[in-house]
Amino acid sequence: MPMLDTATLPAFQTKLFIGGQFVDAASGKTFDVLNPHDNSVLAQVAEGDREDIDRAVAAARKALPVWRAMSATQRGELIYKLADAIERDRDTLALTETLDTGHPIRDTHNLDIFRTVQTFRYFAGIADKHEGRVIPVDTGFLNYVMRVPVGVVGLVVPWNFPLMFTSWKMGPALAAGNTLVLKPAELTPLSTMRVAELAAEVGFPEGVINVVPGFGATAGQALAEHMDVDKIGFTGSTATGRKVVEASAGNLKRVQLELGGKGANIVWDDANIDAAVNGSAFAIFHNQGQACIAGSRIILHETIRDEFLDKFLNLTRSIKLGDPRDPATEMGPLTSRMHQEKVLSYVKIAHQEGSEILAGGKAPEGETFAKGCYVEPTVVTAQPQDRVCHEEVFGPFAAVSTFSREEEVLEMANATPYGLGGGLWTNDLNRAHRMARGMDTGMVWINCYKRFHPGSPFGGVKDSGYGREMGFFAMDEFTEPKSVWLNVDAQLPPFYRR
Repeated sequence: MPMLDTATLPAFQTKLFIGGQFVDAASGKTFDVLNPHDNSVLAQVAEGDREDIDRAVAAARKALPVWRAMSATQRGELIYKLADAIERDRDTLALTETLDTGHPIRDTHNLDIFRTVQTFRYFAGIADKHEGRVIPVDTGFLNYVMRVPVGVVGLVVPWNFPLMFTSWKMGPALAAGNTLVLKPAELTPLSTMRVAELAAEVGFPEGVINVVPGFGATAGQALAEHMDVDKIGFTGSTATGRKVVEASAGNLKRVQLELGGKGANIVWDDANIDAAVNGSAFAIFHNQGQACIAGSRIILHETIRDEFLDKFLNLTRSIKLGDPRDPATEMGPLTSRMHQEKVLSYVKIAHQEGSEILAGGKAPEGETFAKGCYVEPTVVTAQPQDRVCHEEVFGPFAAVSTFSREEEVLEMANATPYGLGGGLWTNDLNRAHRMARGMDTGMVWINCYKRFHPGSPFGGVKDSGYGREMGFFAMDEFTEPKSVWLNVDAQLPPFYRR
């Protein structure tokens, strides 16, 4: 795939999408969206605030009866059309995502677009297959339970995979019959705004989809607090997730949270070492380690430590950093200067705690990287009690520890406040199932890592949040069960009679 020229891009959509129209922010304010490769300004985007959230929620509320009245099949057909439009627009969207996030074009083109389209198509297909049930109750009565849309939902998308997470949030919300107000992250709003354009083109009714870019402390806070929003779905940091819960208390809106992680990636002495090395590299270095499910703690059986590290460090040092538009680039920049500084601060923390820096640990040198937000893929040794084994770094930063016994490694795996995902590499089937049962996480990968599918539940426990993305689990999150009783031929007790 040749390097794409930014000149081939159409103009970015930079306005708010409210009630089927692209409009300026009520305040007239804008904010800069930067390219993390060189920190140049990509676009100036309208900055939504509380007044704009009010307008968007009102539009979503107005559209709700129309959208709910459509058959599930009709809703599914529109979601299918959106998926097809995204697939046709894949070159533009992939380049937009690369420029906005720093994610290499080889991944945005081959993974992010595919996953986005796959998710929308899955939920298009599930729209008319999310069934209610009939409950066996007292003789003479029919009781059935129908699933009804929650109503107007507020959705907050993070900056690490903005396009993909837009589909994760919008897909089930729309399929279930809800209308929505979506706030993309202020760092990376451009691909989501393009999806809004495509949704308008394929014919979604006005007000069903509303997109308001803006900052978390203003637009995000207003959305979480809004008394006419029935549910908030948030993906982001645990600290912000707590604020969302507090803000939601006014009208006791439903809350769904997918938050941070500190994945344990355990390699046993009987593992296929080559497979574990490659899988572990993908687990921590894909998307520059900016993933909540990253396998950031590599925990090695002491007998294979040296063999694993020899191969893993060779692979780590071979990763090609560079301009994310270049198809040969395997790792691009982190998404912002602030985040680059945060990740590099953990190198200092690791050093202060006595860790050995085995690879990386700094920003790369050279003209290509001079203005960007790059960090070399980093590997450090660590003890289980170290901060780098408990706090989410969210970058290309692997902390390596060792173990000798199953009880020991299970305790190490569960010692963090997070519980999103974790993995293990072993050929012992019994051990694999014991470990999967014992790990306090919402997801466990065995002889693989970071696998997901639109039909499989995605989410965590503890400080990693609650609720689930994907599949029928997500459809349940975006609907309420309504119980309906019908007296078929039951004789009512005498006190019911006049």
